[in-house]
Amino acid sequence: MVKYDFKKEKKNLYYPSEKLVSVVDVPRMNFLMIDGQGDPNTSQEYQDAMETLFPVSYKTKFLSKKQNNQDYVVMPLEGLWWAENMEEFSIEDKGSWKWTVMIMQPEFITQELISMAIEDVESKKNLASISKVRFEKFSERLAAQIMHIGPYGAAEALTVEKLHDFIYKSGYKIRDKHHEIYISDMRRTKPERLKTVIRQPIEQK
Repeated sequence: MVKYDFKKEKKNLYYPSEKLVSVVDVPRMNFLMIDGQGDPNTSQEYQDAMETLFPVSYKTKFLSKKQNNQDYVVMPLEGLWWAENMEEFSIEDKGSWKWTVMIMQPEFITQELISMAIEDVESKKNLASISKVRFEKFSERLAAQIMHIGPYGAAEALTVEKLHDFIYKSGYKIRDKHHEIYISDMRRTKPERLKTVIRQPIEQK
């Protein structure tokens, strides 16, 4: 049985350069999503979302392998981050952040499989966010991105600044939500070696 790793198949989306900003056309893909608000470092809502997304994703993978003979590597966590007024969005002020955490699902994963996975996980675990999980398509289209190497939070500021400088100097403007893809497993990776894709949807001025 072939085990797909979509990070490797879509390298331009998941492994950009850490030195140069690139512009990509992000296709529409399927995601498991949970919405919330608040500082991810202190918010119980964020912790609840993490404790729900991964079990549902792994159960979906198990069902896909068992029932459809299609196996794959579970994709990394992704996050959309924004504020009511994006001009006031700041990495230093996380308390007012709104967010969507999500995990990409292969094209062959169906709503039926997702529903079965949610039902199974819900029957075994009392998860506060299980009712918030949704399965939907998401598309960003044109976006600029770069790989950040190092800790999360304030350490990302210089990388974000470099990304934004490129956008403005290249004749684009920012649209929609700040997007991060957490390639590394933070439980097993030293902070200085963490890999995070920083992505920002853009449009022509």
